Amino acid sequence: MRTAVVTGGNRGIGRAVVESLVAKGYRVVALSRRPVAIAGAEVVTGDLSSARTVAAAASALAAACPSIDLLVHNAGVWPTRLERNEDGVERAFAVNHLAPFQLNLALEDRLARVVQVSAGLYVRGRVDPDRTPAGADFHRMRTYCDTKLANLLVLPLFARRWQDAGVTIDAVHPGVVRTRLGDPGGPLGLVLRAVKLTWAAPATGAAAVVALAGESGTGRYFHLDAEQPLPRDPALADRLWAQALELTRVAR
Repeated sequence: MRTAVVTGGNRGIGRAVVESLVAKGYRVVALSRRPVAIAGAEVVTGDLSSARTVAAAASALAAACPSIDLLVHNAGVWPTRLERNEDGVERAFAVNHLAPFQLNLALEDRLARVVQVSAGLYVRGRVDPDRTPAGADFHRMRTYCDTKLANLLVLPLFARRWQDAGVTIDAVHPGVVRTRLGDPGGPLGLVLRAVKLTWAAPATGAAAVVALAGESGTGRYFHLDAEQPLPRDPALADRLWAQALELTRVAR
């Protein structure tokens, strides 16, 4: 039986991805910050907010999964205010960018396929290695975009690193989907939730993610089911890679 791991698999698109993969016959392990019951799936609790907690989550996943046929990086946050983790790193940069990077390296000896849930808003990103990790340029919208741009810039480096090992990695924007991502509190939050009722259901976004599960290509970015060019800035990508190694304290 094929094994799939889905981060942030307890709700939203992640939950829908878990349910779809279960229906396809996968053994599915959902990584969730809190214990939760998901029919047909196993749940491993883990926090992706700091280098220490990601290392613990990776160890728990490694113990549960001798091999991982599919790793879906779905967990993410859209920050409404500046928060820094125990490492002094801005929360969204830690969860959205550094955590997938660290998990990829920690689990690479058992991986076959990786799918990164991305966002078309990466085009508004202006990631600055000198400012973005600490939130010095924090912005309620652009910071999220910065993290997604950082993901895509380092994706070709993972594809190149793994090409001889046969591990593949692609990213996908699942569309504008009705989730709780970025919901503020108060009256504005109520208005936004009302607007989101017109957006696609999580199952619609999950379909684009699951469609890539069986693909054999690598180093690609998709908007739903259409391949799009990846952003290219080799110098910035190399700098982000080196910085991520330092911030996650991964010896690679």
